[in-house]
Amino acid sequence: MTITLIVFAVALLLAALLLRAVRGQAQMVREVPELEGLTRPVDLAALRNLVDPFEEEYLRAHLSRSQFRMIQRQRMRAALEYVERTKHNGAILLRLGEASRRDRNPEVAAAARELVNSALRLRMNALLSTGILYARIVLPEAKISIGYVTDRYENLTNGLVRLTRLQDPTYVTRVSAVI
Repeated sequence: MTITLIVFAVALLLAALLLRAVRGQAQMVREVPELEGLTRPVDLAALRNLVDPFEEEYLRAHLSRSQFRMIQRQRMRAALEYVERTKHNGAILLRLGEASRRDRNPEVAAAARELVNSALRLRMNALLSTGILYARIVLPEAKISIGYVTDRYENLTNGLVRLTRLQDPTYVTRVSAVI
C-alpha cells in the first residue's frame, strides 16, 4: 500500500513537472499588441539551414573529421539557441491563445484554440529537440534530425497571423516582425 502511494505521488509529481515544462512560465498576454518586447526573434530560414541534413552532409563531405566536429558543434549550439527562442515564444503565444479562447467572436475563439494547440505541440517538440541538440553537441556525428520543430514553429506563426487578422488587422505586419 505504501509503495503504491509513493509511486502514485512520484507519477503525479512527474506529470505536474511535464505540464509545467510544456506550458512554460510566460507572462500573461491578453492581446496581440502586448507581444512586442516579450517575444524573441527567430530566423526560421537560419534555423532550417542549421538542421538541414543535406547541409550537414555537404559539410561532412568537404571538411576534415575534426573540422566537421568543431563546426557541427557550433551549428548545434546556434540551433539550440533558436529552439530555446521558439520554446519561449510558444509559451507566450500559448498564453495569448488561452486568453483569446474566451472571445465572443466564434472565429476568434476557434483561431485561439488552434493557436493553443500549435503552441503546445511546438513546446513538446522543442523540449524533445533540446535534448537531441545537447546530444548532438556531445556527439556531433550523430544523424538525428529535428526539422519538425521548424514546421511546428511555422504553423504557430501562421496561427498567430490568423488570430491577429481577426482581432486587430493593423498589427499583422508588426506581429510578423516580432515573432
